[in-house]
Amino acid sequence: MRILLCNDDGIHAKGLAVLERLARTFSDDVWIVAPADEQSGKGRSLTLSQPVRLRRFDDRRFSVSGTPTDAVMMALGEVMKDHRPDLIMSGVNRGANLGEDVFYSGTVGAAMEGTLAGIRAIALSQRYREAAAGDDVDFGAAEQWGERVLRPLLDARWAPGTLINVNFPPVDSLEVKGIRVVHQGLRDYGRQKVVRRDDPRGFAYYWMGLGKVPHTPVADTDLEAIALDYITLTPLHMDLTHRESLELLTALYR
Repeated sequence: MRILLCNDDGIHAKGLAVLERLARTFSDDVWIVAPADEQSGKGRSLTLSQPVRLRRFDDRRFSVSGTPTDAVMMALGEVMKDHRPDLIMSGVNRGANLGEDVFYSGTVGAAMEGTLAGIRAIALSQRYREAAAGDDVDFGAAEQWGERVLRPLLDARWAPGTLINVNFPPVDSLEVKGIRVVHQGLRDYGRQKVVRRDDPRGFAYYWMGLGKVPHTPVADTDLEAIALDYITLTPLHMDLTHRESLELLTALYR
């Protein structure tokens, strides 16, 4: 099996090293094409208004001066164009990608690009406690449980146009309660956080972030399961059509 690894935390990220170790339990044919630096929150964006630079570290390890989507496109269109991967794994992200996070996540975005290209793709993310920061994030749950999560997926049949979103809870690997296949949840909107600062010349600039929002996770969703210390596994698909509305809208134009 030929496996392509990508992420949105950058080529030197700790989580990518974890993912590489996991991938090598399944195959020796592992390739890495990842952003040169952190691209968190870039979703499915791609670079169109400037050139993308490709840096080679060795025969199967490359960085891209762009987004996670750029990295996958560069892998499929240039680096691996004559020997496409059988599987794409994106992550392991520093931080969860639950609920509506999937719309912003570069980790999930990379997996979506692989899915569009007809390649099976899995996004993996490690939730962490609020006290953790930077390289202090513990990837133990992902490292210890990753093979158990991934192995059944490799031999399974997937519906066309789908990808798998996996999240590991922020607990010691011995405290993980198991794996749950669940729906994507949605939080209450309104957790956007804008922090204003002034530069030395007195001009304003802003940091965009996410604040905390009290919410009660809906049953059988990724938000509920991970709060209970389960690994969450959610199948996502690329067709965003709300089918229940098709007939209603069609009737408006008869």
